[in-house]
Amino acid sequence: MTLHLIKLCVGVDSVEELARWQAGRIAALKKQKRAKIELVHVTRHRPKRASELLDGGSLYWVIRGQIAARQKLVDIREVRSKDGPPRCGLVYDIALVPTSRRAHRPFQGWRYLDAKDAPPDTRAVKRGNGLPEALCAELADLGLL
Repeated sequence: MTLHLIKLCVGVDSVEELARWQAGRIAALKKQKRAKIELVHVTRHRPKRASELLDGGSLYWVIRGQIAARQKLVDIREVRSKDGPPRCGLVYDIALVPTSRRAHRPFQGWRYLDAKDAPPDTRAVKRGNGLPEALCAELADLGLL
């Protein structure tokens, strides 16, 4: 059964800003001539339900109090630094998929998100397509989108 992760996207105000930040990260990796270009979020703890996450799961981003986008999880692996303890690397797809906005309270770290509770992609939702992101966020706050 598919399972997802949800994570706060701290310091980012919009999906567009997250996309720009990730594009800059990808450009930096290409400039370093890395053999494999991938995006990795490093976290302290490894999910115990990794097999369910890698069975089609995604990393959902909470931006300014709303679930706003997702990226497919590709791998979960150990990441080691020179000085610190081992960490967990959540490797996710480069494609950033906007989702239907849904309010979510703040939390620390990451949380599991059942597939039945995950918001649909915006391309699957007719309401709100083509509207500016700020307007979609405000409409979602009001429960109108």
